[in-house]
Amino acid sequence: MKPTLAMAAIANLIVMALNVNATGLPHNHPGNDQLRDPKAADVRIVGHVLEPKQIAPKKLVEKLALPRGFTANVFAENLVNPRMIAVADNGDVYVTRRSVGDVIKLVDSDGDGVADAQETVANRPGLHGIAIKGTTVYLATVNDIFRATILADGKFGPLEHIVDDLPDSGQHPNRTLAIGPDDKLYVSVGSTCNACDESSPESATLLQMNPDGTGRKIFASGLRNTIGFAFEPGSGEIYGMDHGIDWLGDNEQYEELNHIVRGKQYGWPYVYGDSKFNPQDHPPGNITMAEWAARSVEPLGFYTPHAAPMQMTFYTGTQFPGEYHGDAFIAMRGSWNRKPPAGYEVVRIHFDGGRPVRFEPFVQGFLARKRDRWIHYGRISGLAQTNDGALLVADDTNGVIYRIAYTGSSKKLKLPGPPTNADNVDVRIILTDPLSNNVAHNPVLAIQLVSTANVPSLTVTSPAFQTDGEIPRIYAVEGQNISPPLAWSKGPEETKSYLILMEDPDVAQNPPFVHWSIHDLPPALSSLPEGIPPLPELALPGNTTQGKNDRGSLGYIGPNPPADDPAHHYYFQVFALDTRLNLPVGASREELIAGMKGHVLASGYLRGTYKR
Repeated sequence: MKPTLAMAAIANLIVMALNVNATGLPHNHPGNDQLRDPKAADVRIVGHVLEPKQIAPKKLVEKLALPRGFTANVFAENLVNPRMIAVADNGDVYVTRRSVGDVIKLVDSDGDGVADAQETVANRPGLHGIAIKGTTVYLATVNDIFRATILADGKFGPLEHIVDDLPDSGQHPNRTLAIGPDDKLYVSVGSTCNACDESSPESATLLQMNPDGTGRKIFASGLRNTIGFAFEPGSGEIYGMDHGIDWLGDNEQYEELNHIVRGKQYGWPYVYGDSKFNPQDHPPGNITMAEWAARSVEPLGFYTPHAAPMQMTFYTGTQFPGEYHGDAFIAMRGSWNRKPPAGYEVVRIHFDGGRPVRFEPFVQGFLARKRDRWIHYGRISGLAQTNDGALLVADDTNGVIYRIAYTGSSKKLKLPGPPTNADNVDVRIILTDPLSNNVAHNPVLAIQLVSTANVPSLTVTSPAFQTDGEIPRIYAVEGQNISPPLAWSKGPEETKSYLILMEDPDVAQNPPFVHWSIHDLPPALSSLPEGIPPLPELALPGNTTQGKNDRGSLGYIGPNPPADDPAHHYYFQVFALDTRLNLPVGASREELIAGMKGHVLASGYLRGTYKR
């Protein structure tokens, strides 16, 4: 049975009425059209600000609800603001403190499950994300990533500044990072807002880069704030929990469990959950909600709205019973805008055969209710596995880290209750997952793949550079990163559209690198000005759509070869087609090539060079 919990207090009830009669839209709802006229809106959203009153954690470990055989103790206290946790190979525990702006090292030298030494090992304002690979540590602030060597005494060597231009923060400043099984560095960048059009394509994404900060790409997009993500130990696939949109109602939007795959988008800000439409916003240009949903991957699982998932880890130890091996744990920080509150717990995600199958509460007791009043004993954030197989859980409001261990016996039975779904909110896992991470590039240029040898040639030119000439710096990433002006000769009379594809075949891995794709250009067009905006659909020329580049964003990304490489060659390929492709927004190179085959009337290219 669950432990007895004390009284609680409700703070600041706010009811929002937006001319609505439901908490969300059904799949076929035309709300995106109606909401162009606010007076015609028919969506009613009711939300609450309900912040449980904090109470000092007196003997909190005795109140925690745990499965049989598990115990909890205070590993460290008086830590002010412990956030993310990482454990080194030698067992030293490192914790970031965002409000203090440092990293502390905690050492349990006698192995009794309690830290007996604390030391500050790094200082930078706003430190939050931390990841360790061997003797190398990576640290993230809002805009920066640092790398350092862990010295023999456990201190950090000088911090090397490897990234200095992550997007600005806004609403979600808490960057997290991890080293993947491919030795790449992965960085979660939250959105700047609740739901909006972002000015930076790297906001609301998971980024991938080399360990030195080079080769940065958008790995996946449409992720509002995936603080907690980790690599499933058997397959190396990425799973993460995304924070849902606020102010869609107490029971909207669910927290989402996603299988995160390279090149995929996950809906935010226009589509959420199982392809529901967000009535607050509308995709840019003439893209419909249905089209955006068709290009977005639906979640694998849903958890109680506003539970606020934080750090996530897969269990690989041997201390817990065998059925826990390979399962994921995630800290649910707890809601501030839901009635009743949700979260304030550690959740176990059961995995079977490398795939998630269900959620289950693992540690509860941070949230209490008596009659209609709520209190909380702390809000949890960090979560990590120690070398002896215990779990550490950080409570950053009380400055405490708890240690959850398995002893095989307990004085009394303490079982967590059901997930925090007091309103019978759906908490489930979807078992089907068609996604895989096996996307390969074909190293041959597109113009060679679509059988254009026997079609007439188009003459492609640019007023900015000559054939095989150097592309001006203004069009490179280190310049202004705008697209160059292009012109081409007219295609045959049967031409229905043009397609432009810019590729670099000189990259070391996965050539060619796609820098730009734009299709369904009207047949009367024969030139483009410089600086085409990075929008899914263009206003001028209308009904023209851009695809994804290999950095993961839409639109143009300029030359950016490694500094010590010889000049790379960049092919601006233009195709005259006897059809409009009508592919969805963000089409991939593979989709463009498949769509073009059998439809090319004429083709040509302009080749330029660039060296940093």
